[in-house]
Amino acid sequence: MPESFTDTPLLTARFDAALHYATEHHRLQLRKGTPVPYTAHLLAVASLVLEMHGDEDEAIGGLLHDVVEDGGGREALAFIEREFGAAVAAIVLANSDTVDGVEVAGGGRRWFDRKQAYLDGFPAKTPAALRVSLADKLHNARSILIDYRTHGDDVWARFNQTQGLATRLYYRELALGFERERGRLGEFAQPAVDELRRTVDAITALAVEHQGPDSRTLFAG
Repeated sequence: MPESFTDTPLLTARFDAALHYATEHHRLQLRKGTPVPYTAHLLAVASLVLEMHGDEDEAIGGLLHDVVEDGGGREALAFIEREFGAAVAAIVLANSDTVDGVEVAGGGRRWFDRKQAYLDGFPAKTPAALRVSLADKLHNARSILIDYRTHGDDVWARFNQTQGLATRLYYRELALGFERERGRLGEFAQPAVDELRRTVDAITALAVEHQGPDSRTLFAG
């Protein structure tokens, strides 16, 4: 089948500018515990959003979704709104655990509270913000699974954990959250919802092989 084309490109100079901005912001950043440039994750998220038939605002939101949380803070959020529009800024804000660039490491109560607040916010997120979130979490989950298969329980040291229970519980809750919002995500996001579930279940099954059954299955108990 020959390649198909469009008379009206979905991705314009705005996307190019956002890619440049994201690359500059994250230039020195690597994926946790790897030599992989962080930009690889941003490109993957934007790609997954586009595969869900997301529009240019969503694709740009995918590129910029970590800028505010990873050190940019409110100044970066204001820049994003000014340069790329309110819709993109809203997507980025909805996908930020923090607004002032303050990271909370480890699996302590503050980490739990931030993640629970993120999960609790699902019903208020727009479909666009949910699709970017789904793309982000799906790519992260895939990376965790690949690295878990390769490195075993050593992979959890990247998250300041020994057995990864907190992270694994979080991803189970994420899978449930996206399944609850399935109807608002749109037809073309359904395969990604299902793929996240399969990936999370595979991580759980691998953990059972390594560690035995978990003492908890979800955040709530």
